[in-house]
Amino acid sequence: MTSATADITEDLAPTGVLRASINLGNPVLAQGTPDSPAGVTVDLAREIGARLGVPVELVCFDAARRSYEAMATGRADLCFLAVDPAREAEVAFTPPYVVIEGVFAVPRDSTFTTVADIDHEGVRIGVKKGSAYDLFLSRTLRHASVVRGEEGVDVFRSEGLEVAAGIRQPMTAYVASDPGLRLIDERFMEIRQAVGTTLSRRPETVRFLSDLVEELKAGGFVADALRRAHQSEALVAPPQKG
Repeated sequence: MTSATADITEDLAPTGVLRASINLGNPVLAQGTPDSPAGVTVDLAREIGARLGVPVELVCFDAARRSYEAMATGRADLCFLAVDPAREAEVAFTPPYVVIEGVFAVPRDSTFTTVADIDHEGVRIGVKKGSAYDLFLSRTLRHASVVRGEEGVDVFRSEGLEVAAGIRQPMTAYVASDPGLRLIDERFMEIRQAVGTTLSRRPETVRFLSDLVEELKAGGFVADALRRAHQSEALVAPPQKG
């Protein structure tokens, strides 16, 4: 190990173990159970640990906000979150490794057919509390309102809301299981998923993570990890221009 790598290891994994916070609430990024997680974020965490020569501890949660809180409170060294201005105030992000889409579901008899139809007075949108699309919609909606729950589709159904928001892949499956619903196919946002760590890390550490993400995208590692998890390799984020 070079002295530069040793410095990064000491900065990023001061306990001698790289503790990675995994969000099992996003099935595109992670699957399985807390005892046996899998998916692209798990593979990325293990590869980062391998490059630094340290063991990896996977700390699993069911929501992005809990995954972030683990890192913010010192229980994890890394997290895997969507890039958002509200989070950039507290998280040092790499370039994205995956880009996914936020979409809306509505009752089949709804008059809404496009994203532009949604942002009107009296329209209530169910979201998962603290998710990337909660942050985005809370910031950008002018007339419609957000209703938060542990799961957006659950609060949508329990409170009889007009719209549910979520990630395209699980929302597509959710709509397919209920003939009373349909998807508005047009996306309302792109969700750029990146590796994050605390802003207290050294610039060299963040640069190491950023360069590694770009290397793993370019070399096919991310695409292979997605395929193994039965996700589309088309989700790999484009190279960072620079």
